[in-house]
This record gives sequence, structure tokens and C-alpha cells, in this order.
Amino acid sequence: MTSAATALTCRELNDFLADYFAAELGLDERLRFEGHVAACPECITYLGSYAETMRLAREAYHDEGAPGGVLEPLVRAILAARRRHRGR
Repeated sequence: MTSAATALTCRELNDFLADYFAAELGLDERLRFEGHVAACPECITYLGSYAETMRLAREAYHDEGAPGGVLEPLVRAILAARRRHRGR
């Protein structure tokens, strides 16, 4: 583990999460982060739940696009409905 002068607290570790998962931490910051996690079971658990939350969020918003041939008729139907609505 790193020295007490450079060790992260659990609260400070939270500030590094996004950058850690994006692989944007510098070497010193990454070593401090990983040193804390290696010695803190609570943060290991928290990181696991954070990673799972990110995975589920990506999965929930995964856009496979519209099935072939659906987009053009859908656009025409929406435009026709707008024209009818404006005519009221």
C-alpha cells in the first residue's frame, strides 16, 4: 500500500471513479486508487456495484435501430398525423 501521506480515503476514491473506469488516471493516481482498493473490502464491493450499474445502464440504452423497412413508413405516418392535427 502507498504511504499514509498519499493514500486515498474512501470518500476521495469516489472522486476518481469515472476517470479510473475511463482509463484516464495518471500513473500516480492509478497506483493510489488501486492501493486503496487492494486494502479496503468495502471499496471492492462498492466498485463491483458501480461497474455493474454502468454495465446495466449501457445495456438499457443500447440502440439496435429500427428493423429494416420500418423507418420510412413510420416517418410518413408521423408527418400525416401532424398535418391532420394542424388542420383541426
